[in-house]
Amino acid sequence: MISALATNVPAVSAAVRILECLAQSWPEIVTPSTLVNELKLNRSTCYNILGVLEQAGWVTGRDNGPGWTLGPRLLVLTGVTDNIKNEIAQREIEVLSAELGFVVFIVDKERGGGYRVVGVAEQTSGVRVTVSVGDGFPFSAPAIMQSFFAWTDDAEVEQLIEEHKLLPFTEKSITSLPELREALARVRERGYSESIQQFNMAQGGVAAPIFDSAGRVRQVICSLAFSSELDDSNVDSIGRSIRRCAEVITSRSGGIPPVNYGVSQVPG
Repeated sequence: MISALATNVPAVSAAVRILECLAQSWPEIVTPSTLVNELKLNRSTCYNILGVLEQAGWVTGRDNGPGWTLGPRLLVLTGVTDNIKNEIAQREIEVLSAELGFVVFIVDKERGGGYRVVGVAEQTSGVRVTVSVGDGFPFSAPAIMQSFFAWTDDAEVEQLIEEHKLLPFTEKSITSLPELREALARVRERGYSESIQQFNMAQGGVAAPIFDSAGRVRQVICSLAFSSELDDSNVDSIGRSIRRCAEVITSRSGGIPPVNYGVSQVPG
């Protein structure tokens, strides 16, 4: 309900109506034409208000198409349930899996140091790498581990490595702490991790972090494919797609990236 005071200030009234419209459709995207036509707003006024709301983090747009939804700062204030977060994530990984043609899945950390698959999207035809909900990965599974711990304090990373070890899955696996530090720095810069024949000589993988409202890694989204399909020639392109998907899930579920996300820290 819009208060009498709000109706006396046209811009405030329009902003409230926009937010109410986005809230009713959330987590779906609302197109600009819908906002303009249904709310009977001037197009220029509508875009100006959306720009201000986006700067405040109360609304957010989509890189791969026109439209708006509630932003991360507003979602932090109102709260988002775990079920809704999972629903948002599942929708996004299904879109990405269809785009890539590879399995895309989400993992949680387990107390024992490993990771558990909690959501999967995959194609139903052709010979492919598959993953199922409930499958587990060991602590040092390269792409998953690097995305989970790239924003973890160095001392804590060292302690975890001391406890769980860096296992040599293949001859290309990272097994030394200095190499791992360089890999984690690249993840912080690029926003995604890669594992080309480091976990399995027949596979390539990429992963990216999903952040919570405090800028901590909440989950990791990962994709696996045969090494003939995912290799050094296309890993950057696939990695950027995984990162964009993780960023959308982060934003739409009320998360925010840490301050050093996308900052070059690779020793040189």
